[in-house]
Amino acid sequence: MTISFWGIIWTIIIGLVLGVIGRLILPGKQNIPMWLTILAGVVASIVGFLIANALGVATTNGVDWIELIIKIVLAVVAVWGATRLYGNRGARA
Repeated sequence: MTISFWGIIWTIIIGLVLGVIGRLILPGKQNIPMWLTILAGVVASIVGFLIANALGVATTNGVDWIELIIKIVLAVVAVWGATRLYGNRGARA
């Protein structure tokens, strides 16, 4: 498997979109930087793709709605996790 320059660029763009969607769906304020939002979206995109392939639902020629829903749910979870980990960096208990 080879990774192309444009494949990396599209993964970052999709990660940005998924991260922003995850932040919009997650209630409350997320005190995380944009780079962490993008990273959460990229991870959600890659893991969502792998899960969809394992389930056999990423095989259509058009929009794979089930795969997209999986990725969005994972993006919400990833942004929530990033908020929990990154947001508590300066907090003292």
